[in-house]
Amino acid sequence: MVKILSQGESVKTKAVFSVLAGLVRSSMNCLIGKTWKGFDTLPDGGYILCPNHLTEIDPLVVGHAIYSNGRLPRWLAKESLFKVPVLGWLLRNSGQIPVSRSSANAGESLKNAKKVLEAGGVIVIYPEGTLTRDPNLWPMVGRTGAARLALQTGAPVVPMAHWGDQELLPRYAKKISPFPRKHVTVSVGKPVNLDDLREEPRTRSVLQEATERIMEAITELQAELRKETAPATRWDPTEHGQSQTGRNFDSPEQ
Repeated sequence: MVKILSQGESVKTKAVFSVLAGLVRSSMNCLIGKTWKGFDTLPDGGYILCPNHLTEIDPLVVGHAIYSNGRLPRWLAKESLFKVPVLGWLLRNSGQIPVSRSSANAGESLKNAKKVLEAGGVIVIYPEGTLTRDPNLWPMVGRTGAARLALQTGAPVVPMAHWGDQELLPRYAKKISPFPRKHVTVSVGKPVNLDDLREEPRTRSVLQEATERIMEAITELQAELRKETAPATRWDPTEHGQSQTGRNFDSPEQ
């Protein structure tokens, strides 16, 4: 029986999350074999979890892994998702945090994330911001949101890499490929060392340095899982004329 650490959520939030988690765990256990690596080293208190992003089914894999190891993960999710019927209700009532693209509301998202961390919760942030554009599915350049939250709150940043779920649901595919049964490995590393940056002014260069350290840790974990050498330079969509959002990412106008 998984013991979920108390994070001060309401009874309703815990109930909705538990029902969803039960459904997801049952489904994922049917669809995949799994290996969890390094989860015994996770911090006991609040932390920011930064996974790589391969495919649209990643949140279910990450949530399955974290929940199975005794925690209730919280995602910073696009605000537009909260407007989708049923899905929006589930997101709100399971304690997920909407993120607005407008700078006016961005501070509210960070404030809510900080509350979760202070209560000992887990915040999941994909530092790439979207599915990797790298043609070989290596982690691409990161955005500074996770670094900014870490430096503002002092919370540890835990890198995560997973490999195998892209075979169940290839990037931007419309249907899963359940047969033969796939195996997914999820690995977490030690918290990224940001100590020397925490007292520095949060300038662009400091945020970029912190982000680079986070992406490097994620890439190293994925290289271990793949038993391959990662590219010397991370993929940068802007250098390849690709948009930052949308499925048709080879069209920079999207």
